[in-house]
Amino acid sequence: MPILPGLVNYDEVMSGHIDHAIRMTAETTDTRYVWPARHEAGSVRNAAYPPMGARFRLSARFHLPRSRCARACQVVIQAMKTYGLILADNGSNWFFGGTTDRRWKYTMVDQLKQIPARAFQAIDESCLMVSPNSGQALQPGTAARTRACGHR
Repeated sequence: MPILPGLVNYDEVMSGHIDHAIRMTAETTDTRYVWPARHEAGSVRNAAYPPMGARFRLSARFHLPRSRCARACQVVIQAMKTYGLILADNGSNWFFGGTTDRRWKYTMVDQLKQIPARAFQAIDESCLMVSPNSGQALQPGTAARTRACGHR
């Protein structure tokens, strides 16, 4: 999966809105992959480990008070609730990255480290798939998406 589109960008965080899923890594992954991923990087065939392409969404009930999570932190948390995280590579568990920018502050990153892995839910997004051989997704508000995902 491409790297750049899934990174957290300083300017979008400062604008108050991230409108995409965030790329993440896991130390150990299954040798399978699920749409929209196009590769696997796992070392074991074991369903206990997530496959490449797995999406995780932060629970809507999760909350950090502003005293522990400033505006920038809240923007990233909202993106994790709305668009989630997509497992895109092997690396540190629950690691997600941002674009290189000297304006990032350690306090911004440290505040996000308060989010526990248990606050995320695995999401089945297969109903959004246009084709198994394409990363293209059905778009919101289309009749095809409504039928495929069982919405009324």
